[in-house]
Amino acid sequence: MKIHRLLPMVLAAASLLTPARKTAAQATWQQIPIPPLPAFKPEQPKRIELSNGMVIFLQEDHELPLIDASARIRSGSRNEPADKTGLAHIYGQVWRTGGTKDQTGDQLDDFLEIRAAKVETGGGPDSTSISMNCLKGDFDGVFKIFVDLIRNPEFRADKLDLAQKQADDAISRRNDEIGEIAERESTKLAYGPNNPYAREPEYSTIAAITRQDLIDWHDKYVQPNNIILGISGDFDSAQMEAKLRAAFESWPKGPELPKEVLKYDPANPGYYLVDKTDVNQSNIFMVTLGVTRNNPDYYAISVFNEAFGGGFSSRLFNDIRTKRGLAYEVGGGIGANFGHPGIERFVIGTKSQSTIESIEALDQDIDHLASQPITEEEIRHAKEAILNAFIFRLDSPDKVLAERMTYEFYGYPADWLDKYQAEIQKVTAADVNRVAAKYVHRDQLAVLVVGNTKEFDKPLSTLGAVHDIDIAIPPPPGVKEAESAKVTESNEEGKVLAAKVVAALGGEGKLADVKALREQINVMQKTPQGEISIPMETTIVFPDHLHVEMHPSGMTMQVVVTPDIAFMAAPGQGVHDMPGSQKEETLAQIKRDPIFIASHWKDPNMFFRSGESEKVGDTDARVVDINSEGVTLRWWVDPQTGRILKQIYTTLGQGGPAPGETDFENWKSIGGLNIPTLRHSKQNGEETSTAEYTSLEVNPTIDPKMFEKPEH
Repeated sequence: MKIHRLLPMVLAAASLLTPARKTAAQATWQQIPIPPLPAFKPEQPKRIELSNGMVIFLQEDHELPLIDASARIRSGSRNEPADKTGLAHIYGQVWRTGGTKDQTGDQLDDFLEIRAAKVETGGGPDSTSISMNCLKGDFDGVFKIFVDLIRNPEFRADKLDLAQKQADDAISRRNDEIGEIAERESTKLAYGPNNPYAREPEYSTIAAITRQDLIDWHDKYVQPNNIILGISGDFDSAQMEAKLRAAFESWPKGPELPKEVLKYDPANPGYYLVDKTDVNQSNIFMVTLGVTRNNPDYYAISVFNEAFGGGFSSRLFNDIRTKRGLAYEVGGGIGANFGHPGIERFVIGTKSQSTIESIEALDQDIDHLASQPITEEEIRHAKEAILNAFIFRLDSPDKVLAERMTYEFYGYPADWLDKYQAEIQKVTAADVNRVAAKYVHRDQLAVLVVGNTKEFDKPLSTLGAVHDIDIAIPPPPGVKEAESAKVTESNEEGKVLAAKVVAALGGEGKLADVKALREQINVMQKTPQGEISIPMETTIVFPDHLHVEMHPSGMTMQVVVTPDIAFMAAPGQGVHDMPGSQKEETLAQIKRDPIFIASHWKDPNMFFRSGESEKVGDTDARVVDINSEGVTLRWWVDPQTGRILKQIYTTLGQGGPAPGETDFENWKSIGGLNIPTLRHSKQNGEETSTAEYTSLEVNPTIDPKMFEKPEH
């Protein structure tokens, strides 16, 4: 019968179903018995221990003609000295890129790329690793590289330099994202700032790493008795075992490494604040020290975490997000790691205007655990979610192998996961509420808030005493901060030279009236491909508004920076927020402008100090250290003419803070002031650009809309 002929009969039958009949129909299908799932017993890998202590796992998988291998070495960032924080990461990168004694990393790339194969290395908190992936037919050639990197790495100096520059770049951007700040600083609160799991690399610790450090690290830790190797894929176990024994059995056993005992020093309970003025949201983290997975309470904790803060059906989600509408993100629980304690962490992401209300809501939900225990229904949903997701941890042979290697690495029983499902099933409501009462105490949590305090619904201090957290990034060694970081008062010669600069620029009378500038500039930007001419118009409203319209390669781009917003806009590319580090650097550029300094030279937060001479060309220049409202720089001033010959400062390069230098030439009267119309700039001693000023308008008419962010 045709479907269109069936449809009226179906609709007629449906119309006969009264509510009572519908309920009966629903009850009927709900009574269909669902048989229990069969026991899940994934095939376990074969474990082999060589005479030198290396542990090997073999996991056959003949579905595809591929072979994967991964080795975990007992050494990670927890082992690196504090003054070389970042060593494990740098080592993990240069181990591969530096190549072997016979082949450079680039040569290895060429060999592997034409075979669609990979050999990769990396460094983590507890271990460093090396892995490979290839077609079955290419195994011997790729495995040879794998072994050669383990036994004969070279750590070439140029690749170390590249890795350090990349690490510096990451440091320079680490305060751009609110979530990254909250994650990092909450970890410090939970573990203590000096704990290896909380330490962060700085420019100085990265710069301290030498090639010899990488060699010493490798010699110390990459020993057979310190390695767990797993191989999965399309191979015969007996043949693979023979190859591995031939490659590694003769490798002498290394010395036993002492076990390190780490100290954990959680922050005192209270409120901790990072004031980030360029965001419209808050990240709230309540933290303290968690547990390890061999804790007998682990299974009850797992069910509690899922029920209280684990997903869309959790208590926190249903209350704070669904019912109250306060958060776009909420959740958390009692963290548990294999080798060291996890972090007990409850997290809220909310708009700035509901920051305090969100904290109070989370406070209430935690407090209600005592009077409103986790219910049987919540526990049933939590168990279902955990057990339904469990299979996906072991749905492929390589995942089974990875789990088994993890247990070996951390000294857990080989069958640790086998009992996981049964232990979860055994958890009762009494167990869940017992661990909640044992581990979750609101008065023991440190509360971190990262957000824009100007937009909070109430001051954070209304909840209690607030500890401000300084997230400023210390400058790298070698960046010469114009000694002016130490200048907190002027000396007589400094003020005399500042007065001469004011006179040279046009005189105090003219400069005192300068509130804004509009400048036409042609910039010749140096790039690896050559010089690019970029015409631009800049509008500055002192002390902290900048609008730039530039035309690189025929395009039109706008850059706008104020204390509240910072973005770039281009036709067809939309509007993009600038990272916080770039925003701060741009605001600092305004305060380094000679006209700004000269027009505010008598302000109480302007300081000038001089005391030495230095040649600039043929001129005996006087050096002036300046603190311009907290922004530091150094001038070289011709004491006869008052002209600034050059200045140095700290700027933001691709790899983070970098020494900047600008030479001033070709002084002309323009726009009623005398300015250097030609300015040559350098970073790290290398020329970056030349800017030629072609016109200057003092106190132009300003349209406030030019500092507003477009909607699209």
